This record gives sequence, C-alpha cells and structure tokens, in this order.
Amino acid sequence: MKLLRYGFAGQEKPGMLDSEGNIRDLSGVFEDISGAVLGDDRLEALRALDPDKLPLVSGNSRIGPCVGHVGKFVCIGLNYADHAAESGMKLPEEPIVFFKATSAICGPNDAVEIPRTSVKTDWEVELGVVIGKTAKYVSEEDALNHVAGYCVVNDLSERDFQMHRSGQWVKGKSADTFGPIGPWLVTRDEVPDPQNLAMWLEVNGHRYQDGSTRTMHFSVATVISHLSQFMSLHPGDIIATGTPPGVGMGQSPATYLKPGDVMELGVEGLGRQRLVTVAG
Repeated sequence: MKLLRYGFAGQEKPGMLDSEGNIRDLSGVFEDISGAVLGDDRLEALRALDPDKLPLVSGNSRIGPCVGHVGKFVCIGLNYADHAAESGMKLPEEPIVFFKATSAICGPNDAVEIPRTSVKTDWEVELGVVIGKTAKYVSEEDALNHVAGYCVVNDLSERDFQMHRSGQWVKGKSADTFGPIGPWLVTRDEVPDPQNLAMWLEVNGHRYQDGSTRTMHFSVATVISHLSQFMSLHPGDIIATGTPPGVGMGQSPATYLKPGDVMELGVEGLGRQRLVTVAG
C-alpha cells in the first residue's frame, strides 16, 4: 500500500495510490497521514478499503511530504562502508546519530533552497524508515514490527556548515527544504527485505550515486533497536538510515549544488524525487 499527501504546502490532504497509479482521496477516512493512523490496526483497516470506491483526485496535484506532523527526524551518519571510505572516515563502532530540524521537511518535487552563505551544498539519497508503533528498549528481532513503512529521503547537507562551523552536524543538515521525503510511504508488507533495495541519485542527468542497502554497516533493525535504547521512537517519527557513496564531497574534485541544478533520485519500490535547486 502506497500512502501519500497531496495539495498546497501546509494544506495537504491524505491519499492512496491505486493499482493504476492514480491518487485516491482519503480525507473522508481520516484527517491526515501522521502518527495517529500508522499503527498496524489502522493500516489493516486501510488495506480493506476498495481504492476504486474512493474519490479520484484529478489534475496534477503537488505531492507533499508523505508524513505529516513528524515528531523526530533522526539520521544515521557514515552507515555505508564505501561512503565512509570516500569521506576519509573510519566506520563507527556504534551508529552515529544526529537530527534534522523537522522544518527542513518538504515534498519530493519541491524547490530546494541553497542557503545564502552556502559554499558546499551536497546531496544524499537514503532509505527512510517511518515508525508505526512506539519503540522503547526493543530487540533487533522485534524492531521491524515497529515500522509502518519506508520512503525515499534526500538528506541534503551543507558540508561547510556541518564540518567547520562548530557544534553538531545539525547546522549543516537543517536548512529549509533540506529534508525532502516521499513521494509516498510504502507500508512494510510491500518491503519484505529493507536490506536489499537499490538506490540512486543523479544531478543534471549524471549518475553520482548507484548503491544498495545491502552495504549498510548497521541494518535497519539494528538502528531501530539501538535508537530505542536512548529515546522512545513514536509513530510518525522518521529515520534516515545513511547514504551510499557518490556524494558531492567525495568527488574529485568535490562537486556541489548550485542554483538551477536538477536532482533526480529514488529507492527501489519507493518511488522517485525530482528537485530543482534555487537560491535561498
């Protein structure tokens, strides 16, 4: 099942993708796609609906972030061995954890703003995990039962802010529009193995990232279990699980985004994003 949110920014309505790729309106069923409707019981009730009996959304509506009212946007750093190597950093003994401000979240085809003083805005395609059931002190064996579904995340980063402006990575990760998510939330029953998904990213038609979740250092289950030892994960929280090699910082010479660039990216089975950069 593919869930999405459509409409003007800040006024998104809930929707479902039918078997023909059409958007069906869910606003008569519930108010929004957020933590309150991501538990197994609510998702099972949604699966029982006949999409053909839901109102068809006509026209080319904007696709918004696939989850609304996100409580936490948690990210994992250096989680792919080959990406750590291109960054000149050692693989961590435990997951590196940082946060993006939820105000960075935007839709999968929205304009991405390059911050006014940016000199090193970079891209990162990632597998996003959407929590569906509160996770606190969960085991790796039980961790995936707390997942509602998965989505595409672009963990945009300003490397100069991140590395050289003192403090935590959050400075380089949280600019407005630095967190495109979607186009849709794919429920976990349609993703039997999150550790076997191809992922890619292109800038202006050139493929920079071409990887797979197979090369994750810490698996999705390990990440969820680890995080749950330090904080409760709540329905609607999003985890960005790290990026494969091919980021701009790792190119020779390093290559960064400028206004007018077009990013296209996707994760197998989870859809794709198309993002044009603009000056902030």
